[in-house]
Amino acid sequence: MTVPVDLPVLPRALPARPASWFEPTDVVVIGSGIAGLTAALHLREAGLHVTVVTKVNIDDGSTRWAQGGIAAVLDPLDTPAAHAQDTLVAGVGLCDPAAVDVLVTEGPARVRELIKMGAEFDRHPDGSLMLTREGGHHANRIVHAGGDATGAEVQRALHAAVRRDPWIRLVEHALVLDLLRDAAGRACGVTLHVLGEGTEDGVGAVLARAVVLATGGLGQIFAATTNPIVSTGDGVALALRAGADVTDLEFVQFHPTSLYLPNNRTAQQPLVSEALRGEGAYLVDGDGKRFMVGQHELAELAPRDVVAKGIHRQMLASGTDHVYLDARHVPDLAHRFPTITAYCLAAGVDPTVDLIPVAPAAHYASGGVRTDLDGRTSIPGLYACGEVACTGVHGANRLASNSLLEGLVFARRIAADITRDLPPQTDPVLDDPAGVPEAPTGASPQTPATASSGGSDAEVPARPAGLLGDPAAGGLAWTPHGLVAAGGPPVDLAERRRELQRAMTRGAGVLRSAETLAETARVLREVGTPPLPGRTAGWEFANLLTVASALVASASLRAETRGCHWREDHAEADDGWRGHLFPGFAEDGTTTDTWEAMA
Repeated sequence: MTVPVDLPVLPRALPARPASWFEPTDVVVIGSGIAGLTAALHLREAGLHVTVVTKVNIDDGSTRWAQGGIAAVLDPLDTPAAHAQDTLVAGVGLCDPAAVDVLVTEGPARVRELIKMGAEFDRHPDGSLMLTREGGHHANRIVHAGGDATGAEVQRALHAAVRRDPWIRLVEHALVLDLLRDAAGRACGVTLHVLGEGTEDGVGAVLARAVVLATGGLGQIFAATTNPIVSTGDGVALALRAGADVTDLEFVQFHPTSLYLPNNRTAQQPLVSEALRGEGAYLVDGDGKRFMVGQHELAELAPRDVVAKGIHRQMLASGTDHVYLDARHVPDLAHRFPTITAYCLAAGVDPTVDLIPVAPAAHYASGGVRTDLDGRTSIPGLYACGEVACTGVHGANRLASNSLLEGLVFARRIAADITRDLPPQTDPVLDDPAGVPEAPTGASPQTPATASSGGSDAEVPARPAGLLGDPAAGGLAWTPHGLVAAGGPPVDLAERRRELQRAMTRGAGVLRSAETLAETARVLREVGTPPLPGRTAGWEFANLLTVASALVASASLRAETRGCHWREDHAEADDGWRGHLFPGFAEDGTTTDTWEAMA
């Protein structure tokens, strides 16, 4: 399909030196949230050596920020069929029923396994699990911990389990760059940069018999998000550059109720969990009037896309940039929701006596790297799970608290598939610009802590293929730090990042149209012009630009409103668009998109 907007030319490989060290392992897992750590632990049960690579510290991903809980059928009065029906309704016709069936039938056992690993969920005095209800669910099936600190408890338990296993190698503060493949096209490792080791542009590689992407979300492409600052879409960008199938990127869920902080200097906004609405809090306008009643049978507990749109409509009608959540009548509020209460108090709001100012913020990507029911992508040897993946569970809109469950279920399936048929280690193709140099005969593998940095700043490497722009244009030159303008000022990547985020929120956020998406594409072209330095800030920005461009391409093509994709100029769902868009990049770096109709 022809993409109707003009987007920047994008790299097929990040600008980076050739790798100067390598480390072998059986399986490399990229990411340390619920999906990545669960996969690592199950792979270790099979006796495999696992290396977990994570961008900052092991606990700094999205999992620990999850407040609401994990959805699973643990009440004898609930059924997997009911859970499946709620999931399918939320997904607005784009869910894969087979994937949903896997989720709801295997989910309860995975939650019980998590409890055996040491996760402590909230319980009644008789020892039974406390179950609550969230938006889109017709039954109480959400387990939670610490009131509203479920993610933190899950991360604690998994972290402790990983630390107990000496055969799980943890590489922290490492940004993964690109996928390595062998002569047959099978994934056989990744290149990465370890922050604080060697030079700021040093690159190494982990060689593996299988690669698992569990890098989390892409919320940082927006100016307001509940995602942590590390959520820059690195896994999706890597997959796009490698040519893996990526789909449904236009379906980004905006959490209806992030805490409105007008003076916040970072993109991340504190989440005000819908579990609070599940306990009776309701949305009101500036006059204290409820506005969700009558818009949906579940009112404030409608699926997230419905509530986010309702809030956005109210904000447009009143000319304000936030609404309010009234939780003053919720019993034992501070004890039941200590994290939310702490966030509010820090912002000068006492939720027991004050209305809580809230606004929608980018929260969860329903799309991602397409996988089958065993987590396999279109590239042999490459797997994906968690938010980076598109398993088919979420469709056009994720049902609340299904995300943590998805990570548990499909991580287990990935581990089982890998252990069934894991081939020997193969060598990467060395003509890749990010390829690994051949190790000297008899040499010992180097590790990030002992590896050479790859040369001094006086050495100028050959220009890798696939950079953004032509260095000959505008007097640009390739140096050890990437592209620089001859005699020009340094590039302010922080400002470029903010411009990208603001443009995405304005034109590709909760409300979209052909006009706003075209303007967003124009800004992406503007901020995506060279130079982009070959170091951490430049690599991260290239990932943001890649994912943002792919999202805008698909959002521009999908001429309908469905789930969390809302087109003002195409306000209704259209059965002709019941299917999936697959954005990608041609050899020249231009954006492409293909269509696959659903049966």
